[in-house]
Amino acid sequence: MENNLDSAFHALADPTRRAVIGRLMDGPAPVTELARPFEIGLPTFLKHLRVLEQGGWIRSEKRGRVRTCHVRPERLHAAERWLAEQRAIWDARTDRLADYVETHLAAEDRR
Repeated sequence: MENNLDSAFHALADPTRRAVIGRLMDGPAPVTELARPFEIGLPTFLKHLRVLEQGGWIRSEKRGRVRTCHVRPERLHAAERWLAEQRAIWDARTDRLADYVETHLAAEDRR
């Protein structure tokens, strides 16, 4: 699982790739449409798509001369689960810290 998360979060480390995921949340799109807003060459853009595919964020299919990309929602769910687990851990830690501080402040007030 850790390697899967590593590649998934590596794929999101770039703003171009995050923008592609954001666009694909609206629905599938051909590569040429996805590339249009970016001022980079198509070969460079295709490298971004390859990283997203390797990270499990998208899949693509070719029909004729058109390659269409689709977001893979299961990757989003896996990342959300991991983030929720991390949030729960940190929430518990901050709750314990708050309890500790309140207990010690109350003890000092009684002195």
